[in-house]
Amino acid sequence: MISGVMKFLEDNFFYLHPGYTPLNTLVFGLTVGLIVLIIMKMFRWLDKDPGDLFAPLIPFIFLGSCARALVDNGVYPLTHLLVTPGIYILVGLAAILTLIASVKVEEKFGWDYRRTIFTAGTILSIPNIISIPGINPAPFLTVTGVWLLFSTMFRALSIKWGFLREDFNLPVLYAHIFDASSTFVAVDLYGYTEQHVLPSALTGITGTALVMFPLKIAVIMTALYIIDAYVPERRDASTLKLVIFILGLAPGLRNFLSLSMAV
Repeated sequence: MISGVMKFLEDNFFYLHPGYTPLNTLVFGLTVGLIVLIIMKMFRWLDKDPGDLFAPLIPFIFLGSCARALVDNGVYPLTHLLVTPGIYILVGLAAILTLIASVKVEEKFGWDYRRTIFTAGTILSIPNIISIPGINPAPFLTVTGVWLLFSTMFRALSIKWGFLREDFNLPVLYAHIFDASSTFVAVDLYGYTEQHVLPSALTGITGTALVMFPLKIAVIMTALYIIDAYVPERRDASTLKLVIFILGLAPGLRNFLSLSMAV
């Protein structure tokens, strides 16, 4: 019986092969929701604003995404700790422990906890940076160009549309546009396949990963509107936006780096 349970977990959750199913998508989604509730309580305990961490956490996001890209390109071994969900657990715990330690160091020595977090994430990322085998300029510039095109449109739109200028709405949207850009270039131009359930179905129906742009924009804009309208506590709203930001930037950066390393 134990072996059967282990095989079920291995086949559906702790897998070493790509792809998502409705089952593990649901379970991962519920798990993220539970983690978000815990993180909200953590920020109340630390008495810190999650909005301060959008930039400081970028090195940690890079840490996980780059490690996953190095696995994709055969530089790092294919192990449970370096694929879903292992890599997210590993980097997430590292980031949370660094956050708590940084706040305590700030209380004792007066060092800005945001700078400490950014510095720690950067140092941890050095082995990944050194291990990058090379950069292919074609996908690098293509993803960057597509992202800049769509991001510039929304930046211009924000001048007239105040909703986009609300706390962190534009950075969150930028992160998911980056994810959509990397997916579109990978699938349509380089023959990769979409792994997530709904995007995979829509890409199959439309025949192009361009569908990721209206899908992402519609879902993220709706989520941001709901947060702004119905989450009165600013700290909780910032936590939700930070999580959505990470969920966009992390896979987008992984795709971007995987493509760019494929020399």
